[in-house]
Amino acid sequence: MKTATFHTQQSPQAMPHWLRRTCQALWLINIVGLPFIALAIFFFSLVTAHAETAQSPLVTLDDVKSGTLLLKSAEASRYVEAPRVATDVDIVVSGPTARARITQIFSNPSNGWVEAVYAYPLPEDSAVHALKMVVGKRVIVGDIKEKKEAKAIYETAKASGRKASLIEQQRPNLFTNSVANIGPHEQVVVQIDYQEPVRLSGDEFSLRVPLVVAPRYNPAPITQTADLAADGSGWGTTADPVADRSKITPPVLDPRVNAPVNPVSIKVRLQAGFALGEVKSHHHAVNTETIDAQTQVIALAGDNHADRDFELTWKPQNAKAPAVGLFRETVGKHDYALAYVTPPVAQQKQEQRPREIVFVIDNSGSMGGTSMNQAKASLDYALSRLKPADRFNVIRFDDTMTSLFQDTVAADRENVSTAREFVGDLEASGGTEMLAPLEAALNDRRPNDQSFVRQIVFLTDGAIGNEQQLLDTIAARLGRSRVFMVGIGSAPNNYLMNRAAELGRGTFTSIGSTDQVDERMRSLFAKLESPVITNLSATFSAGNADVTPAILPDLYRGEPLVIAARLGSLSGTLTVKGMIGTQPWEVTLPVAKAAEGEGLSKLWARRKISDAEVESTLGKISRDEADKRILKLALENSLVSRLTSLVAVDKTPSRAQDKPLTRADVPLNLPAGWDFDKVFGEQASRKASLDNGSDIQLAKLAAGKKPVIQQAPADELPLPQTATDAELRMIAGLMLLLASAGLFFITRKTRGNA
Repeated sequence: MKTATFHTQQSPQAMPHWLRRTCQALWLINIVGLPFIALAIFFFSLVTAHAETAQSPLVTLDDVKSGTLLLKSAEASRYVEAPRVATDVDIVVSGPTARARITQIFSNPSNGWVEAVYAYPLPEDSAVHALKMVVGKRVIVGDIKEKKEAKAIYETAKASGRKASLIEQQRPNLFTNSVANIGPHEQVVVQIDYQEPVRLSGDEFSLRVPLVVAPRYNPAPITQTADLAADGSGWGTTADPVADRSKITPPVLDPRVNAPVNPVSIKVRLQAGFALGEVKSHHHAVNTETIDAQTQVIALAGDNHADRDFELTWKPQNAKAPAVGLFRETVGKHDYALAYVTPPVAQQKQEQRPREIVFVIDNSGSMGGTSMNQAKASLDYALSRLKPADRFNVIRFDDTMTSLFQDTVAADRENVSTAREFVGDLEASGGTEMLAPLEAALNDRRPNDQSFVRQIVFLTDGAIGNEQQLLDTIAARLGRSRVFMVGIGSAPNNYLMNRAAELGRGTFTSIGSTDQVDERMRSLFAKLESPVITNLSATFSAGNADVTPAILPDLYRGEPLVIAARLGSLSGTLTVKGMIGTQPWEVTLPVAKAAEGEGLSKLWARRKISDAEVESTLGKISRDEADKRILKLALENSLVSRLTSLVAVDKTPSRAQDKPLTRADVPLNLPAGWDFDKVFGEQASRKASLDNGSDIQLAKLAAGKKPVIQQAPADELPLPQTATDAELRMIAGLMLLLASAGLFFITRKTRGNA
């Protein structure tokens, strides 16, 4: 026991030399090193926590400045700053075709890494064929791939931190551009090229540039069909009329509390090929520069944002459009032709038979504001044109439906007056359940009565997601009826309108402002009251011509027959024949004298793809056969389609693997003239418009200039876990400091006792 006491109390000088040095070293480490290490860990943790917070794309309301656009994330009280897009559209019109380049500049205003997803419209007959992504000084050219393959390439690049862009078609007139790995406060430029034909009606040529995707009503699958598994297990799935609803419902801003976003500029170089008369922009102020008698440059004037379609029309100087046009192009081993042939108006006499006409008017919430005024004015004009011998009915719909009369009635003064009063009292509200009124209009109680010409005039903005349901219904139940679509408002769904008119063997008329009502409804009724040009055929004498459209349509007054063909040779003639009423009509064009054209091969392929879709809808070919045709045409001609996409990938990774990436949908403007509450306030209250929270619900400002918060569903906004171990490192640093202090006092006491 004494020995033990003696050794504990011995002086340092009595210790062995090696033990004394070890104790001194431990004391030095305790006094100098350990506190230093602990402090270093503590401050490193603070710096790291700050740096990682700066790299996180998620912010709180206190982190942002007034007016910032935010998207709600899956984490409570944390948001993603919305990406921004500026768009420049450059178009060259060369005779019958237009070549367009759209440049989209994506900006990331946040401190984190973002994947921006932008939904935008293009003309429904556009042939999208090229993609370039500009990153700094590098230009990455996109490739056309089968849709699944393109998506896999994009996802792999996104996961590895490389910048990538993916162009996908959701509808023929609705596309999405996904751009991955946009760095903090960085810009990425994406360029998209497409071709489209110029439209001709009467003596007026036109070009339309859609600029905003209108919010679409997506009906719930109340009446469902089942798809049972082929393995005989008895299990299957029910069909959703809008299976891709999450891809076509981007967030939309309330214009009452948000400044417009997505600035846009447009320049059109108009090379008509003939002396120009009136050139008019219908909805935007423009600056015009005249180059020569046949060429003008038209550009948007002032500041503009993507909230309504741009429409440009032009007429020949002599006020009469050419009756025929023939253009050619050689690409590789193939020759292509594009022909415009307009039957003569002079031979068209008044239709002798009275009309049985059903008017269908959309008074759903999306028609609120100026659209409802345009629709009511258009229908009032149509009612005033009825003759006593005609029969008619009026059907109005939102998410309910009312038929004014039980059946079509005589167009006498009393019935017409009742109908005009009924239309005048309509107000916009509710969802857009379009299928039931279409079926009611197609319900023909006298299918064999040839004493009347049966016509359906459908007035709507077409803001729905279940287009195919309507197209299938028209194809199956058309009978002797003819469907005439009237597109209303600043951003109508032109794909639905044109395809419905094509399947319904009618026409499509667009009315974008109230001052267009009289002129365009007058033109529509000139078509309704004139005989149809029928039994059309087109024959190339040289043979081996692949002609589109495969099914030539009926034509109405002032409409041209537009034919695209891949030819065996640029020789021989093109002969078009038809019947104008009871009179035969024929025109022959020499192929060798066709003028040079541009982009005809792309337009031919795009129209062949449309042919396959139409034939599938009509039941002439199977869905599998249509898919095979579409995929082959799209891959061979480098076109974006329902089954193919464009993808561009940078070879150089830019985002480190430890930096989180957040998806954010670019918010869109509400189309000009729309009423926000009519679209979202009332639609949101109807359960039929919702599907597991997939529709976008938008919060309003509480007061003042607080940030506008956009609600995005969690399944559309997959956010990474952005928490770090910084707090653990800070705790470890504090524990080391406390341990160091404890050791210091123990050592000091021991030395004092010694």
